[in-house]
Amino acid sequence: MKVSKSTVRRRLFIVLLGGIAVFGALLLRLAYVQIVEGPELSEKAEDSWRRNIPFSAKRGEIQDRNGTRLAYNVSSPTILAIPVQIKDARATAKTLAPVLDMSEDALQALLTKKQSTVKLQPGGRKIELEKAQQVRDLNLPGIVVAEDNKRYYPYGDLAAHVLGFTGIDNQGLTGVELMYDERLSGIQGSISFLSDAAGRQMPGSADTYQQPRDGLNLELTIDKQIQTIMERELDQAMLKFQAKSMLAIAMDPQSGEVLGMASRPAYEPDKYREVAPEIYNRNLPIWMTYEPGSTFKIITLSAALEEGKVDLKNERFYDPGFIEVGGAKLRCWKRGGHGSQTFLQVVENSCNPGFVTLGQRLGKEKLFEYIKGFGFGTKTGIDLRGEENGILFKLNQVGPVELATTAFGQGVSVTPIQQVAAVSAAINGGKLYTPHVAKAWIDPVTGMTVEEAEPELVRTVISEQTSAQVREALESVVAQGTGGNAFIDGYRVGGKTGTAQKVVNGRYSASEHIVSFIGFAPADDPQLVVYVAVDDPVGLQFGGLIAAPIVKSIMTDALPALGVEPREQQIDKKYRYGEVPIVTVPNLVGKTVSDIYEDMNMNFNLSSAGTGNTVIRQAPEAGARVEKGSTIRVYLSEGSADAHRH
Repeated sequence: MKVSKSTVRRRLFIVLLGGIAVFGALLLRLAYVQIVEGPELSEKAEDSWRRNIPFSAKRGEIQDRNGTRLAYNVSSPTILAIPVQIKDARATAKTLAPVLDMSEDALQALLTKKQSTVKLQPGGRKIELEKAQQVRDLNLPGIVVAEDNKRYYPYGDLAAHVLGFTGIDNQGLTGVELMYDERLSGIQGSISFLSDAAGRQMPGSADTYQQPRDGLNLELTIDKQIQTIMERELDQAMLKFQAKSMLAIAMDPQSGEVLGMASRPAYEPDKYREVAPEIYNRNLPIWMTYEPGSTFKIITLSAALEEGKVDLKNERFYDPGFIEVGGAKLRCWKRGGHGSQTFLQVVENSCNPGFVTLGQRLGKEKLFEYIKGFGFGTKTGIDLRGEENGILFKLNQVGPVELATTAFGQGVSVTPIQQVAAVSAAINGGKLYTPHVAKAWIDPVTGMTVEEAEPELVRTVISEQTSAQVREALESVVAQGTGGNAFIDGYRVGGKTGTAQKVVNGRYSASEHIVSFIGFAPADDPQLVVYVAVDDPVGLQFGGLIAAPIVKSIMTDALPALGVEPREQQIDKKYRYGEVPIVTVPNLVGKTVSDIYEDMNMNFNLSSAGTGNTVIRQAPEAGARVEKGSTIRVYLSEGSADAHRH
């Protein structure tokens, strides 16, 4: 069949139009790819050619409040492989294996991975500088020594539970290393270059250096000197008493700043793998919960004074050795009781029946209102992970017996940090602060402080007038009562003992106790609160016998370290049999030997040096406080003391 010319022309025209349409579509697609998608595709192409060698940012240092470094970084290079640049993976693995202490097979598997860069771990991660130089000297294609660092803790186990530790990638795992990981970490940098499929750098391309941004330095509220004193005393006490565990907290009661915090048993942060997880995971001062015993009586006392339910000095209480409540006989720790006493003596003697009476006067609603007001039953909010709530009776479960036992610290469960925060509020004028360990953030380049932590007031619980009464009563506990082993001459220490039976398998143990003492000084203007708790020590398990002397030892060194001056006025200490009194050295200068022997009482021994009859100098000097029976050395000469001064 013959096709007309017009039909052929029409068909050719249609084909031509189709061709033009296809060509136009290709042009449009090419324009879209070039103009719209071009930059993104170029970036993807460049990414596929780009090889990155990471440069780790330096993790921020951790310092104590005085700038002493407690955790910082030391150079520790890491070996990287660029698989596409390695010509002979087997030979490279054989050469590297003895240097990195890895097997050839394990290395070859890493060297042949289909990745742009591969870390040769574990043997090539965070190695010594000498080993890194050995690798450089081998000059192996595709093997790179990258800058890296690892965490170093210069003081071993000091403040380990506060500091925590980091993992292999310098990530925080516990303590403030975890709590503030993001701020400490910084931002990683790198060196990058363009390479072809064989890993060769493309001609005409330049290296790109992305500088790492180092993490901020963290200044803690911790005082290294106080922390060292505290841990020294805990170590000695652990040896002496063979306790299951011990803990201590030192805090500034005026701000909530934690000056020291320690647990025993301890560990070294960079050797955490060598100890059981429960040792490094449990920061006892914030994690441990237990019945507080008599240290809790401070809360009952504060509430009773604030509500006007007791007159400590003018009101008397008779203690026969027990008190009957709801059919139960609750006994005093002293067999036979304390007899007739003022309520101040109730506090001094830590008399359970007296505190039951105070609890009854308050009533359960009011007592539990103050207990919660002082922060018990909820977390303090300290900036460390792992804090517990403690446990209180629900108000509808509180009967006469529960009210009575709560008043003297049995049947409630608290954490040590709750106790320290609450007692601080009781003696600082009534202000409950949130405890904290972070004090400031510092720029590592400029050294400028970029952020500072301010004291965080939670609430005011009692008045300044009530707080002053609590301070005076607790100073009497140390000077006249059960806390005598914490007495420090000149420093006006106040405090309270605690002895609580442990609950074992749901029952109170007759032989296992947690003994504790919380002390503060000076009583007229508290600058330091120290709490120590000892779990199941050997021997007589009483807080006044075991924990109070530990607190005394800590405070004896810590108060001068803080620059706290001794006080002139102090409640006189009630000395018990066997205790040596502290007495004041008299002024003997200018007196004759015969005057001294006529006037001298039996408080001192005398030793003389020189010839003559008149005292021109003495040691110790007049006004010094020393133990009764100490020796005073006098220096004698002829004539007056004034003549010898000139």
